[in-house]
Amino acid sequence: MAESREERARHWRYDELPGVDLLRARYIRKTFVRHTHEHFVIAAIADGAEVFHHGGGDVYAGAGSLALVNPDTPHTGRAGVPEGWRYGAVYPSPEVVAAIAAETTTLRGTPGFVTPVLDDPYTVHLVHQVLRATDEGNALAADTLLRVAVTRLLRLNGGTLPRREVRTAGARIAARARAVLEERMADPPTLERLAGELGTGPFALLRAFRDTYGMPPHTWLTDARVRRARRLLDAGTAPSEAAVAVGFTDQPHLNRHFGRIVGVPPGAYQRERKNVQDARGGTPVPSGAWQWNGQKRSQTYGTTEEESRTVPWYGTPSASGSPSDSPGSPSV
Repeated sequence: MAESREERARHWRYDELPGVDLLRARYIRKTFVRHTHEHFVIAAIADGAEVFHHGGGDVYAGAGSLALVNPDTPHTGRAGVPEGWRYGAVYPSPEVVAAIAAETTTLRGTPGFVTPVLDDPYTVHLVHQVLRATDEGNALAADTLLRVAVTRLLRLNGGTLPRREVRTAGARIAARARAVLEERMADPPTLERLAGELGTGPFALLRAFRDTYGMPPHTWLTDARVRRARRLLDAGTAPSEAAVAVGFTDQPHLNRHFGRIVGVPPGAYQRERKNVQDARGGTPVPSGAWQWNGQKRSQTYGTTEEESRTVPWYGTPSASGSPSDSPGSPSV
């Protein structure tokens, strides 16, 4: 298919899954810079492969596996093969994951994933079925399958996350620097001035910040600006206004960094949020709208030749093919 070589992505929410972001994408040339998420990342690779830096080195996630990233964990992302990678992802909040863990697992403390890649085609299928259920407006199936997928992942690859305690002098300085950058995001000080305000040297601050947060202050600041821009866009602020409010020079500056962290342009991101609000108010929204090279097209997933070929069923679907009819909620 000629279009299969084009990059495309859709980042959206489903009103009946509060606290969960959703993504479908095919990327070939896309490179994600070092960044973090406030939510968990559960990315189900359907085709190709992704390579991402996590912890001390690069890890590889191929078709049939999941890329799993805990909140506030720095990571990158790029194609691991020339044809890129196609995946679907759910981003549940820490509160959503904690509630599921408390009900269905014996984990105590803050739950999270132990390793960043898990080879589990069954859960890959479940994640894609969650996305398909949201396309169909099937709230019961979407909620059920999400809970089953998260429970399965926690039982296969779950553990208790260590508490991040500020113990060393360097960590305390890094935390103070982060607070200053958060407060003065739109007009931050230079590294030298920031270090002077905190009573330390620029290189000492740089080392302490990187050791504590996994990235230098300027990279952290860009990531934090994009996070805040997302909140403003969610609240209805125009992209041009959000850009200036968080400290970017203009909207093109926001566009460049937003796309390298979130994966879609801010305008497309905000339109999907507006679509959710319109649907809540009764305005029909096409199912499965993607962004293809900046143009919006409609596609219903789970019914195309490509989708049926590359995201296989695990189990025998009913004649309708609805996710709610798939036997199988797995045994978790």
